[in-house]
Amino acid sequence: MARPRTDIAPRILVAARRHFRRSGVDGAALRAIARDAGTSIGMIYYYFPTKDDLFFAVVEEAYAKILADLEQALLPELPVTDRLHRLFERFAALRDEEIEVLRLVAQEGLMSSPRFERLVTRFLGGHIPLILRTLLDGTREGVLDGSRHPIVLLLATAGLVGPPQLIRRAVGERFPLPGAPSGKALAHELVQVLLHGIAPRVAPSG
Repeated sequence: MARPRTDIAPRILVAARRHFRRSGVDGAALRAIARDAGTSIGMIYYYFPTKDDLFFAVVEEAYAKILADLEQALLPELPVTDRLHRLFERFAALRDEEIEVLRLVAQEGLMSSPRFERLVTRFLGGHIPLILRTLLDGTREGVLDGSRHPIVLLLATAGLVGPPQLIRRAVGERFPLPGAPSGKALAHELVQVLLHGIAPRVAPSG
């Protein structure tokens, strides 16, 4: 039977995201989630039969939006450098609720939970092939170093695309040096680091 259209499920997801972030998935109480969502535990089970189902629904709500944007940002007909800038800009524009979900995913990764294994499977069928295709195109076109293993390029990209933006937003203006770039400006700087490293560029002799 089709479930009626209501705002109960979205309210549950918002409350669950908050409690999962605060207490972890295993530590979060469904009764507290239901109270904050203005509903009952029975309604949580109606929409999400297990707590794991609720967790994956929280992740998927944010991830589906990010993935849809990346599918457009990483269209194969675009130049590789354009794709990289669009990729980094999308992570510079993460919304607060998306950041909360990324932190949840990171928590699961640190715990090496079975839930994280399911997330990895989802990501391997989602954004990872899109990014990897861009990087492989980059090596074929000479934009990226073809002597590097593609997984090294993927890991380097992953390390630059998200964590610096999260750190920058968390620290704000408390960096010891003034004028640090943020948002889109930081995204463009990070693409340059990916393409050229952090060593000074050597001017051609003669």
